[in-house]
Amino acid sequence: MNKKRIIAVVMAIIFLSISTVWYYAEHNPEFRGKINEKINEIEGKTLNKNFQTKIKSGNLSTDYKIEEALNDIEKLSLNTVNIPVVINIKNLSSSDMTVNQESLERAKQLIKKLRWKKINIIIEPYPWIDKGQYYETDWMPNDINAFFWNWKTNVLKVLIDEIAVPYHVDALVVASNFVHMEYAEGYWCDLIDYVRTYYKGLITYKTCWWYTAKWDPTTVQAYEKKLNNKLFGKVDYISIAAYFELTDKDTNTVENLEKAIRSTQIFDRKQDILAEIKSFHDKWKKPIFFGELGFPRTNKASVHPWDPYQTDVMNEKEQANCFAAYKKTFENEPWLLGFSIFAIGEHGPDKRYYPGSEAAKIIKSWYFNQLNKPKQ
Repeated sequence: MNKKRIIAVVMAIIFLSISTVWYYAEHNPEFRGKINEKINEIEGKTLNKNFQTKIKSGNLSTDYKIEEALNDIEKLSLNTVNIPVVINIKNLSSSDMTVNQESLERAKQLIKKLRWKKINIIIEPYPWIDKGQYYETDWMPNDINAFFWNWKTNVLKVLIDEIAVPYHVDALVVASNFVHMEYAEGYWCDLIDYVRTYYKGLITYKTCWWYTAKWDPTTVQAYEKKLNNKLFGKVDYISIAAYFELTDKDTNTVENLEKAIRSTQIFDRKQDILAEIKSFHDKWKKPIFFGELGFPRTNKASVHPWDPYQTDVMNEKEQANCFAAYKKTFENEPWLLGFSIFAIGEHGPDKRYYPGSEAAKIIKSWYFNQLNKPKQ
């Protein structure tokens, strides 16, 4: 066999080997998952099944600007970003939905910009109901069977194939704040099993905030029902949208807000938010993550944190005090994986949740020493 023929044979073998590995990676989720895990490790990312590093994240507004998102990540010293992908939904009773392609492509562009910056990526399908007129907390599909089938195949499978796997995303939020669908624990367990078949990164579900009142046993029963939902046993970590109602005051000291987290003052409910959140960890032995932590830059920020339009009296100090109270209460809890600020990436006049300068200082200082320790 002459030299040229030997070289040709060797090159053919190499090409065949590479092609075989590539095909196997593309068609074997388990193998591709191990490759993605190794890529993320090489890139210096830290959100993985070991949960050894605190997660300090920011939720992007759906209309985020890529350059502003990059600036906010640096300004707040974040190590993670929660990227929403808009899901188009016709109305509050729809059981069908589609992924918004423009939003999907923008997410891909941002991830490319973040390559090698050691920033963990969380992808979240974000319901956009009737062009953004309605909240996902009010969504009540008219056909629960069709809803789960379509959410699996039209949303999650698309996100897995188009972005989560090829861009080795660290975590996928399977759903957020589905108040009227969360009860269907069997469907959720099946859905999470389905997702795990194709995606080997971390999986979480974001549950909506709740309240209990000492004088209303039905609220305690509702909380216990939520706590015992089997879907929380299927995820890797439990996410909570932490818009808990704390006080009935326009303004508060940090100390009063700390007290209110342990015994809420609004309507004299006396809800122990710290204890109730910890119970999710105790019950399911999973890390807890504040998947949304946000307060409007206004008076009454602690009254209904989920409502940015309670008043037009702007107050950056009250927003900062709310963040400071959560930081002091939760920062040293070992079961808390971390938090994600709502919302960054766009700071127009309608973005009342965007952190003011005082809140930004609090956010930047949270976990700062832990995440910036010099390597030994």
